[in-house]
Amino acid sequence: MARPIQARTPARTHRRRGATKRKTVEYTIRYALLMFVFVLLVGPFIWQFGTSLKGAGESIYTANPFPASPTLANYGMVADTIPVFRYLGNSLVVATSSAILNCVLASLAGYVLARMRFRGRTLVDLVFLATIIIPFEVIMVSVFLTSRSLGLVDSLLGVILPTAVTGLSILIMRTAFMALPREIEEAAMIDGASDWQRFIRVALPSVQGSLVVVAIFAFVFAWDDFLWPLVILKDSANFTLTVGIQYLSGTFTSNQRVVAAGTMIAVIPLLVLFFSLQRWFFRGVGEGGLKG
Repeated sequence: MARPIQARTPARTHRRRGATKRKTVEYTIRYALLMFVFVLLVGPFIWQFGTSLKGAGESIYTANPFPASPTLANYGMVADTIPVFRYLGNSLVVATSSAILNCVLASLAGYVLARMRFRGRTLVDLVFLATIIIPFEVIMVSVFLTSRSLGLVDSLLGVILPTAVTGLSILIMRTAFMALPREIEEAAMIDGASDWQRFIRVALPSVQGSLVVVAIFAFVFAWDDFLWPLVILKDSANFTLTVGIQYLSGTFTSNQRVVAAGTMIAVIPLLVLFFSLQRWFFRGVGEGGLKG
């Protein structure tokens, strides 16, 4: 009985070594890919952040992105050149309003599409889906003419309304409501709850994660939007931060340190928003993955 075991032991040892070697190669490739993606995504941000902290006498084109003597003078120069806090306030009003409107309107439309029975619902679904793939530039002229006829040119309300609700937000909320068990709402219906009460008290609290996803997407899209505010805003007092930074870029083209400081000012609020809501964001993404 001992002979076969002694005969198999070298083969087993060889297989184990082979398996260990394959795992080592797999882990090496995996971590190499992760490092490559990390450098590709985070590298430009680190370089930009380091550039914003470099003084006038320090080169920005070096292998080390971090400054030898960090300084906040570039941020002070941004504040001296443009009314950055006013532009921050304008962007905050636009992005927050867009996030709130998307949550309210998309949850209403998503609930109707997921739960209500009416003629033409499939066609409405397809229309909302089609709006996702239509670039805004295609409809920008008609949106501008409509805004002008409503007297919304050169106002923050004119910036907010075209992004008040998007097809993507409606699709996310529709998917979230469709995944809710109907038995819960049927029990509320037996208890005498109306459609509105079922929506407010039963359905909406169950899709909080998806609501956060919609809010973050709408906030980031409105905050980063450059083309539409540039088209509809005329008075510099109404500029959003992205339009104001464009002016900064034109003024300090030869000094990338100041431009980098301006872009950092625009990015910091987004990072604060994401890290403060990341738990809800990943919960909402997980809900969508399970329900999809």
